[in-house]
This record gives sequence, C-alpha cells and structure tokens, in this order.
Amino acid sequence: MPALMTAAVDSGAFTLRRARKGDLPRILQLLADDQLGATRENTDDLTPYEKAFDAIDGDPAHLLVVGELDGDVVATFQLSFLPGLSRKGSWRAQIEAVRVSEVLRGQGVGALMIQWAVDQARARGCSLVQLTTDKSRVAAHRFYARLGFVASHEGMKLTL
Repeated sequence: MPALMTAAVDSGAFTLRRARKGDLPRILQLLADDQLGATRENTDDLTPYEKAFDAIDGDPAHLLVVGELDGDVVATFQLSFLPGLSRKGSWRAQIEAVRVSEVLRGQGVGALMIQWAVDQARARGCSLVQLTTDKSRVAAHRFYARLGFVASHEGMKLTL
C-alpha cells in the first residue's frame, strides 16, 4: 500500500497509508484503548467490523487511514467527505475515530494526521472540516483547539 504521507517523529519514520482489512484487529485495539472505547468495542465477533470496513473501503467518499511506525500500526482515523446544501452547496470533511497509541502521544503524530486530513479536505474543495469529541475528553478538546478547531456547536447523539 503506497504511503499517503511520511514524516520524522521522535520514535522514527511515521507513515500514513490507507488501511487494509488485515489492519482491523490493531485498529480495534486502538479504538478500545481508553475508558470510552473499552465499553463500546467487543471484538469477540469481527463480522460487523469487517462489514463496516468493506463499506468504508468501497466508498470513495470515505477513507480509513492508519499510521505506521517501523511497520507497526500505531494510529488511525476515518476521513469522510459529505455534500451539503448549506454554505452554497459546499462539501465538508468529517474526521472520526482519531486514535494514537499511548507510546506516541506528545510526539506530534496526532497533529500530523489532522493536518494531512485538513489538506485533503482543501484539495477536495471542502469549505470546512468538522469532528466531534466526547465531552469527557478534555485533553482532546485542548489538542483540537491548538490546531484551530472551534467548539462552535453543541453535538447531540441518539443511541439506537
């Protein structure tokens, strides 16, 4: 899989690439590696995750990305492109499920990933980039604010 981006970080060469189905177990470990994810993910049966991976991978409006360090998957996020009627029919980019392995936090990996996603949004003609983060993730709020994101809306969800 060709690299989408490569950058030097304290721990070595960090590379972003499109996720492969074989990355799924590691992606799920990253998603479950915190107090919120641990309660949401159940990997006893990979079938629903594989179906979701196939849907994301098969749709050009969605991109599941992993970050590698020395061949090991250490980060992930999803980038989706959404059309809209508001803002003169403009497109927006949605960033979801951003995770960086605990051993790499503080080395700029998250900022590299988000900047790459923002650059992709610009290249696709999006008028804005949006994301949500749980209210309890105070450190994540500070991180996104440092990158220029503004808490301009109150998000709401309905669990089904």
